[in-house]
Amino acid sequence: MNLIYFALAALFLMVVALTVGLLALGRQIGILFERVSPMGALVNDSGPEVGQQSPLFSLSSLTGGMISIGPKPERSTLVFFVSPTCPVCKKLLPIVDSIRKAEGKWLDVVLASDGAKAQHQRFIETAGLSKFPYVVSTELGLAYRVARLPYAVLLDQHGTIRAKGLINSREQFDSLFNAYDLKVGSIQSYLDQQAVVQH
Repeated sequence: MNLIYFALAALFLMVVALTVGLLALGRQIGILFERVSPMGALVNDSGPEVGQQSPLFSLSSLTGGMISIGPKPERSTLVFFVSPTCPVCKKLLPIVDSIRKAEGKWLDVVLASDGAKAQHQRFIETAGLSKFPYVVSTELGLAYRVARLPYAVLLDQHGTIRAKGLINSREQFDSLFNAYDLKVGSIQSYLDQQAVVQH
């Protein structure tokens, strides 16, 4: 009988110790989340740098008309590079559509890709992309050195590259617009500058 009480007491102490350990771990995770900076768009060093003038393009859209990439009076441009075979691109399309609607007063959203036009025509139809300008141009992707998708480039009205990077979430889209508003190359560079100032 004493052996049973001893085993129950030991089990109870183990449960208490595990509970305390879990609470301590939860607290440490909370502290870690507070210290981790928000992740912005993943900027690469290839292609034109933020602050440089974008190469100029006049391209035919698969959804009709001609599209200019470069300076536009009182209009900024978000070029979003996608592919019909990119699952992350497809996941982000509703977000891109919400950006197009919410920021339409000052921003033009252009979808861009390369490859066979017939495949892109099917993609436009199946994904409901007829409301977007959609350009297929190998030269455009090469000009920005787009190596991975989905990728976005944000130009101001003067055709200057204001932000760019690999995009995987709404937060990373927002980081492009935050960098645009703060007039910095990226949110990461802004946070690095703030850390230097604080020290």
